[in-house]
Amino acid sequence: MPRAVVIIPCYNEERRLRRADFLAFVDTHPHVGLCFVDDGSRDGTRAVLERLRDERPGRISVLAVTPNAGKAAAIRAGVRHLESQQAAPVFGYWDADLSTPLREVERLLSVLDAHPDCLLALGSRVKRLGSHIDRKLSRHLLGRVFATLASNILGIAVYDSQCGAKLFRAEAAATMFGDPFLTRWLFDLEMLVRLRNSGRDVAQGASIEVALGTWIEVPGSKLKLSDMINVPLELLRIRRHYNKR
Repeated sequence: MPRAVVIIPCYNEERRLRRADFLAFVDTHPHVGLCFVDDGSRDGTRAVLERLRDERPGRISVLAVTPNAGKAAAIRAGVRHLESQQAAPVFGYWDADLSTPLREVERLLSVLDAHPDCLLALGSRVKRLGSHIDRKLSRHLLGRVFATLASNILGIAVYDSQCGAKLFRAEAAATMFGDPFLTRWLFDLEMLVRLRNSGRDVAQGASIEVALGTWIEVPGSKLKLSDMINVPLELLRIRRHYNKR
């Protein structure tokens, strides 16, 4: 059994999937497996993923989800699949574009090791001395506005909930992923709210943000401006739904 399995949600990634980087990672990290979830891609993504799986059988797996349902549903499907297989004590998910290099998996794993009560380790794009965080100023500023709205509306003081690099203990999977998510893009925040509502105080160590050493923005994000415009309404929707519980 691997120590961790990381889910990689994919939608139309045929042309930009960095196959060599994924293969190099599993070759040098025998304790970490990869589970690619093809979210109803319309190009040749699935064939690329199946070729990766065949090159590293037992280390790389592929789950196909149809029709396309969005990142939140794809990751949830991957988590539920890993749960059913009892695949590892730690699961996670990572953006397919590798804006967060896979070597950062070790940074998040070390935090889980050092903090036995921590259920969720979140990568955080904090610009600081000694780090390499390459992000457009406009996206950084939007991120700060988003974090301020999220913290005030949901009552969770999180700096960067939307970074696509997270690891969590398998024991917390049912709490965070048991029910379908309300939103396609803000499911990371829903996970935090679900943990809090379960009695795990995210402010007291159940979740820890981990400042990444490297994050490099990759063109081709599927997040549109219209998605950002709807953020306040989506945050209020999350608050109304989960405050009823």
